Amino acid sequence: MKSFDEALNILKSFERIGIQKVITTPHIMSDLYPNKESEILKISDTLKEKVEVEKINVKLSVAAEYFLDETLMQKISDAPEEILCFGDNYLLFETSFYNRPLYLNEFIFKAKSLGFKPVLAHPERYNYLHRDFKSIEDLIERGVLLQLNILSLAGFYSKQIRKFAEQLVDKRLIHFVGSDCHNNIQFDAILTAQKNKRYNNALELPLKNYEL
Repeated sequence: MKSFDEALNILKSFERIGIQKVITTPHIMSDLYPNKESEILKISDTLKEKVEVEKINVKLSVAAEYFLDETLMQKISDAPEEILCFGDNYLLFETSFYNRPLYLNEFIFKAKSLGFKPVLAHPERYNYLHRDFKSIEDLIERGVLLQLNILSLAGFYSKQIRKFAEQLVDKRLIHFVGSDCHNNIQFDAILTAQKNKRYNNALELPLKNYEL
């Protein structure tokens, strides 16, 4: 989102479709999105104030979506207390779309040993996981939770990703759903996703969203 006005408009749209709570998860990526946790918290506080002024009936919380790279590995070793989690110490992270990180298992082990619960964002979008359900099940066995992007069910990224997302829902391998909504165009795509029967099927899973 490029402005507070755009963020407020999207929150009003969420309110209209019955969303009662939104957890914002700005990207933290050393190269492309070099956001700092302190800056994210400051902006979140300002947004909460504007939501109150606008009388938008949506509860806001904040975390971050971390890119798994050397910077995150260093952060989790040197300053784990700074990491922005949501809910019950859930740590949302993403990886390269094309290559499995060499230190993925090391990160999972270290995160869990520190009390974090790693949540892999949009598993349906990773080429290295497509059709590789054995690797997906291995991640789950290691304690990784999976968060599906609602936009994937709209075919927003590609037909291939939509089909894989549907398979993950059918196999009940999803623990969270997230909107991935950054703008009004993507909000419209969420309305399209709601027409996909897998959307309702996903909501019928024992999602951890309901515990937040």
